[in-house]
Amino acid sequence: MNHSSTVRSADTDDDRAQPRGRAGLLFLFAENDQFSPEAHFFDRDKLSVGREPGSDVQLDDATISRQHAEIVHTDAGWIVRDLGSRNGVAVNGVRERALLLEHGCIVRVGDILFQFVERELELHAVYRSDGQLRGCAQRLGPSDSHLIGGWKMDRLSAQLARVAKSELTALLLGESGTGKEVAAREIHRWSGRVGRFAAVNCAAIPAALLESELFGYRKGAFSGAINDKPGLFQSAKGGTLLLDEIGDMPADAQAKLLRVLQSRTVTPLGSVDPEPTDVRVLAATHRDLNALQASGAFRADLYARLSDFVLRLPPLRERKEDVLMLTRNFLRELRREPPRISVGFAAELLDYDWPYNVRELESCIKRSLTVMEGDTLRRRDLPDAIRLRDRSATRRTDGAERASAGGLRPSASPSSDAPSEEELRAMLAIHRGNVSALAREFGKARMQVHRWLSRYALEPEQFRAGSSDEMAEHESD
Repeated sequence: MNHSSTVRSADTDDDRAQPRGRAGLLFLFAENDQFSPEAHFFDRDKLSVGREPGSDVQLDDATISRQHAEIVHTDAGWIVRDLGSRNGVAVNGVRERALLLEHGCIVRVGDILFQFVERELELHAVYRSDGQLRGCAQRLGPSDSHLIGGWKMDRLSAQLARVAKSELTALLLGESGTGKEVAAREIHRWSGRVGRFAAVNCAAIPAALLESELFGYRKGAFSGAINDKPGLFQSAKGGTLLLDEIGDMPADAQAKLLRVLQSRTVTPLGSVDPEPTDVRVLAATHRDLNALQASGAFRADLYARLSDFVLRLPPLRERKEDVLMLTRNFLRELRREPPRISVGFAAELLDYDWPYNVRELESCIKRSLTVMEGDTLRRRDLPDAIRLRDRSATRRTDGAERASAGGLRPSASPSSDAPSEEELRAMLAIHRGNVSALAREFGKARMQVHRWLSRYALEPEQFRAGSSDEMAEHESD
């Protein structure tokens, strides 16, 4: 596959001279070229997409029409418009004639999958979809990081590596399944501490037992305490202790934990003699600790002790560029000879929002491997929750009708429903105020389009560019 507008490695002289912050398409997948490292920058306000030589985004693939689509910058943002191609254009699985591109959305052109990056495409494009870096580029974080992904996760690894060498107490925030424990283990591994890594789930242990689990107890401290037992603060001496789901810690345990962090000593249950402790404390939670503090459910002074360094792990839906990279990593771990991936399988993985994040993706891959037939993972191998979800449903955002994927959805066929003001503005920008073109687009008479324009107090002249002769030519099309 031939991609015409490519990015060079970040360490080249040409790249240093290029302005940062550009938008464009980041290549993710094609069956005949899975590991293409290339990206397409939006260097003008209107770009052609197709197989035809000279296209701004030239894609030499059998599923691409000669003149497949165009990408236009408008007041509403970047919009991709299908030019009547054979295999169409989809954004986050939604197929329409014109769709608004939002940062991070998945764009399917024929059977080629891209991600739209609204800014800093130069940074993302250095990371190939197979996990390797382009050219002579070097990682920001340690090369042995277990946090798999592109620029976002590499930047996060670099932050963890710097914090690991300090004695700061780190608070890891993120939804369930985003990799908080993996990040904590990396901090321990890179810290150089000789003790072990230990983790306790504060939400999984009953409140009556949590204190003894953390601080230990002496023989006879309570019924059933027939021997001394060291708590995790002592058994992890010289190492790292992760207090997972700290937001669910009971109030009594919070108070005692605060004393331990302040004094660096721990007093086992049934004892009056504090013992010194040497353990690096990390905490993690998916809960909103600010809201818990406001309600009195979490101590503000404990939060201050735990939050020397706060790091948020992004949900998988905010880093779709990593989905296939993670998928290939799971396949390598599970199969000596990983199967091929079909474009239908890849597209579904990318279009899904993964509410349970990396953990859910791993479970999905294991299930798909179990039911697959042959040597290729196909759409039919996916769980029903992913494969059969309804992507045609719409939701209201800021009063405007938008696709469930967040894209603009101008009507492609006659409809009695009026488009939203946002849709009209976007289509006026695309057609440069040409009311006749809008009428054809919506399958309506020009008079109906003028009624809609009057409803929103929109003037076509505001969207017109170029000479009057050029506009006259457009109106006569």
